[in-house]
Amino acid sequence: MSRYPDYLSPGSTPPHIHKSRPRREASGVFSLFQPAQVQQFKEAFQLIDHDKDGWVTESDLKEIFASLGISPTKKLLDDLLSERPGTKSSHPQASSPSTADRGINFTMFLTMMSERLFEFDPESELREAFECFDEGDTGTVKVDEMRKWMSEVGERMGPQEIDKFLKSSFTDRQGNFNYREWVKVLRVNDDGDAQAPS
Repeated sequence: MSRYPDYLSPGSTPPHIHKSRPRREASGVFSLFQPAQVQQFKEAFQLIDHDKDGWVTESDLKEIFASLGISPTKKLLDDLLSERPGTKSSHPQASSPSTADRGINFTMFLTMMSERLFEFDPESELREAFECFDEGDTGTVKVDEMRKWMSEVGERMGPQEIDKFLKSSFTDRQGNFNYREWVKVLRVNDDGDAQAPS
C-alpha cells in the first residue's frame, strides 16, 4: 500500500480540484484618480468607442474625427494608436500590428490620460517654482510678494483671482503662504482644473 493518494500514482489522472481563482488586482492607475474622475474618463472613453466593444480602434477614431469635421490622415491615426501604453518599440517599422491589435481599452486610456495630466506641473516642479521666492527655505513665501508676481509676470491674474487663491487655509496671520502644504494637497478637480481646497 502506497502512502500517497491514488491520484498521485503514475498514469492516473488527478481528480478535479476546485481551486479559487486568484483575485485580480486592480490597475494602479485607478488609484491616481477619485471615483468621480474615473467615471468622467469612462464616459469620455465611451463617447469615443462608437461600436461599444470596449476598445477604441482606428474606425472609432475616424468616426469621432468625422463628427468633429476633421479628416484624419493615416499617420495621425497611427500616431494616436501607437501612443498607447506598452507599444513603445525601438523599431517602429519592425512589425506593423493589425488593426485589431492596435486598439486601446479603458485601462490603457486612463493610463494615457494620467500620463498627460501628470506631465503638467508635477509636485516637484511646483515646489521648485515656489522655492525661487523662498530665500530662507522656510516653506512659505510672503503673500505681498506673490501678489506682485501673480499680477505682473507671465499669465497675469486679476485681483479677485489672486485674493481667492491667497485667502485660503494655506495663508497664515503673518501673511505667509505655505506653498509646501499647498503643493501636497493640490489635486485635479472634477473640471480638470488645478484647485486647492479652501
